[in-house]
Amino acid sequence: MLKKILVVDDESDICEILSFNLQNEGYEVATALSAEEALKKLSPDYNLILLDVMMGGMSGFRLAERLRKDGNKIPIIFLTAKDTENDMLTGFSVGGDDYISKPFSLKEVSARVRAVLKRTQDEAGNVKEDVLAIDALTIDTLAKEAKVDETVMQLTKTEFEILFLLASNPSRVYSRQQMINAIWQDTPYITERTVDVHITRLRKKLGDRAYYISNRAGFGYKFNICGAP
Repeated sequence: MLKKILVVDDESDICEILSFNLQNEGYEVATALSAEEALKKLSPDYNLILLDVMMGGMSGFRLAERLRKDGNKIPIIFLTAKDTENDMLTGFSVGGDDYISKPFSLKEVSARVRAVLKRTQDEAGNVKEDVLAIDALTIDTLAKEAKVDETVMQLTKTEFEILFLLASNPSRVYSRQQMINAIWQDTPYITERTVDVHITRLRKKLGDRAYYISNRAGFGYKFNICGAP
């Protein structure tokens, strides 16, 4: 079945260009000229959203935040003319999976779309265990669900993969580059700062159990099995 993508941008020319290019890549593509229109069109059979940030009415950031609060974990790639670290951090903090600055090349868009879809699709033969339980944390790799103190965590796919990677090897310290190689291996332009942003967001969602993930200065990140560091 073809992967289905929703392109959301208030510039019709950009929608048309992206739609034409992605259709040539073998995707099924629909477009929306506003966040409000996107909400009406969005359905569970979509696999990814290419989402402009600056639009009249509801912004892309607000739309992403609303989707995540509603429990919708569809992958989101932001498209924006803004290119500052604060904007990138905002994009990740509201649940974005990637961030592309305008003007962009169609090759870059295609590469990132492929990488995000590959990262977020189910890969049933690569799972070592169905359930991983450590202390108050339970990770169900089939349901793609993590619980802490019996409460389901609202994680993006990237956050889930980071948590599973660290929890699966609790005695190991992962450098940022090792984490990029493991989780973003097919995604170009990922920086070590991206890892830090996702870790910060993940620790916030862990709440009182944020100590599960600690930073070893100069080395990287590790999972703590017992107690606060």
